[in-house]
Amino acid sequence: MAASPHREMWEKLNLDIEAHDGLLEVLGKFYGDIYLSQEGRLGGMEYLDFVLSEVHGLRIREIQDARAAGKKVIGSFCVFVPEELTLAANAIQVGLCAGADAGKEEAEKLVPRNTCALIKSFIGFKLARICPYTESCDLIIGETTCDGKKKAYEAFGELVPMHVMEVPQQKNACDRTLWKSEILRYKDRLEALTGNTITAENLKKGIRIINDRRRALQRLNALRAAVPAPISGRDVLLINQVSFYDDPIRFTESIGKLCDQLEERIQKKEGIVPESTPRLMLSGCPMAVPNWKLPYIVEGSGAVVVGEESCIGTRNTRDLVDESGQTVEEMIDAICDRYMKIDCACFTPNTERLENIADMAKELKADGVIHYALMFCQPYAHEAFKVEKALREADIPMLSIETDYSMEDAEQLKTRVEAFVEMVS
Repeated sequence: MAASPHREMWEKLNLDIEAHDGLLEVLGKFYGDIYLSQEGRLGGMEYLDFVLSEVHGLRIREIQDARAAGKKVIGSFCVFVPEELTLAANAIQVGLCAGADAGKEEAEKLVPRNTCALIKSFIGFKLARICPYTESCDLIIGETTCDGKKKAYEAFGELVPMHVMEVPQQKNACDRTLWKSEILRYKDRLEALTGNTITAENLKKGIRIINDRRRALQRLNALRAAVPAPISGRDVLLINQVSFYDDPIRFTESIGKLCDQLEERIQKKEGIVPESTPRLMLSGCPMAVPNWKLPYIVEGSGAVVVGEESCIGTRNTRDLVDESGQTVEEMIDAICDRYMKIDCACFTPNTERLENIADMAKELKADGVIHYALMFCQPYAHEAFKVEKALREADIPMLSIETDYSMEDAEQLKTRVEAFVEMVS
């Protein structure tokens, strides 16, 4: 493999170059098999292919240049971290590596073996020194969306600079008060880290930038209701994943152009698959890069994925922040209200999620739903029973799957998915 032009930068970030080269080589082949082999992709996807190919290269260089100019970099694992505030403090917010079996054995020395793959992955990437995003961060924001993460951050915090936000577990008035205090605590931490005061003008701009990104993704998701499906589920998952890494303004512009192409395709009644292809929706745990296993299996089994009800999907884009606020206080309240609408499985009760899944399946004309939970992810595994009941009452078939990042169960999953596709066809 030819030496990368980014090698010197990676060395300065103290990456394990040999292990990182191996990771990129495996991911490159994986990406080619899953994405580049698709037929009929839109021209706009070339932008996503380029971003993904340079996600550890040019994007990291941009971030390093920004750091050299005085900007701070904030890393996060969760949609509860309000990027509006991060931008208002003139900082950059990025997602971190957590979608592959990396450094698993080392991670199991810090957290129990029976911990979900996502937690072991973000710790493993750090211990293996193969995530340039983690190594670029001035501060990493954790959140208490499950007990596993909450306890894992105690160990992770010994390796990186951390700030943990306490996410409430219910949606009563006292919970909103708690959440607002956490947002204000994050604001104080950002201002101390960056040396920048968050003003009404900057916060308004941050809200608009992130809302615009959500609007672009909302438009994309709405276009998927067309029959035949105009874009593959794999590609939309990739778009959602890239949204956590790319510059938000550039990303929004690019997705707008892609949506223009999709509208042209829909007007011509063209699809990425034939009209008769079974339409399935995925629901449940987030799928961080490069966790593409299930969509690949589903779309290789004769179906097309038409929606993702997850944090790397509609949960992150469904609601906007009210843009009418004029003062910092009013805008903080609007941010607080918007984030309290997130229907994460950490909440109890969480009937909103059940209603949202059924509504989304109907809007997208889905023939069935595959509920996806990572092994040992208690919140989503528990909710799978309630989701199945709600979908049964709505006369929508559901298949429940628990898996991890390994490929050991790929054949078993394929057999189950093929049987489900045949049933809904």
